[in-house]
Amino acid sequence: MTGTVPPLATPAARYRMMRLIREFDTLALEWERSGTIPGGVHPCIGQEAVAVGTCAALRPNDRITSTHRGHGHVLAKGADPARLLAELAGRATGLNRGRGGSMHAADLSLGILGANGMVGAGAAIAAGAAWAARRRGQDTVVISFFGDGALNQGVLLESLNLAALHRAPVVFVCENNGYATTLAAAEGIAGSATGRAAAFGIPAVTVDGMDVDAVRTAVAEAVARARAGAGPGFVECLTYRFEGHHTMERRLRLCYRTSEEVDSWRARDPLDRARPGPEEADSIDVEVAGILRRAADWALEQERPDPATAGAYTYAGGPAPRPGVPA
Repeated sequence: MTGTVPPLATPAARYRMMRLIREFDTLALEWERSGTIPGGVHPCIGQEAVAVGTCAALRPNDRITSTHRGHGHVLAKGADPARLLAELAGRATGLNRGRGGSMHAADLSLGILGANGMVGAGAAIAAGAAWAARRRGQDTVVISFFGDGALNQGVLLESLNLAALHRAPVVFVCENNGYATTLAAAEGIAGSATGRAAAFGIPAVTVDGMDVDAVRTAVAEAVARARAGAGPGFVECLTYRFEGHHTMERRLRLCYRTSEEVDSWRARDPLDRARPGPEEADSIDVEVAGILRRAADWALEQERPDPATAGAYTYAGGPAPRPGVPA
């Protein structure tokens, strides 16, 4: 897709994408339990409004960096759900030929510079990509998604500093879901998220991350400033994950949240708040179910990568031995 019209321009389109993300991750949980997905996943169920609201504020040629909890970001930026499912299942026709899996999905053709298993690491990639775009005279903006757990990572602070110094067109979007794995944000973060940005002179706001339109409005303002050359922005989205940090959490039976707390956030479900009229919503739900059913069928029919090619795509020019080491 090209041009300047956001693909999530209408309330119905935003609800449709949130429903797609919700059902995608629900299916991913089922595939993890059945062993279809090797390893596990970090579901973003409950946090859909952040991904959709943010990407609704972007142009198709804008870019994003994502996190270990990145399915929603990748889908909202336009990734094919069938190829993303194939990637999760380790199939050769996945977004990254079955080699990236859940935590490293990317599609450079869509401006998806990659999810990232290292906490906060995407911020540096986003800042660098934004700086490079500015140097080339492009008016693209880069979004860096990260969680509250990244607020204490040096790489994020370094990225904020460099982005501010070079007025890079990057918007830092903090998905503050209240927990870094099992550590409550209130117990692990001194000061505030927006305070970190303010220390570098970066405009920062906090919004309701369970309201897709509130996220879209805040991010759109930051994106417009960045695109106009005013430098980076920072948006903290207060949100919540309804499921565990990782699918392994269920097996370990970790207990760090009360059922009352989870229920109170479920009462603010972003899909319920964005749901259009009953007839339109039901039609969208049926459409999304069909999309995912066909995507799943296609993904499971795909071949797995040939083990003989395990070393391929690791280096830009192909794998090469170090000098002095026999091939």
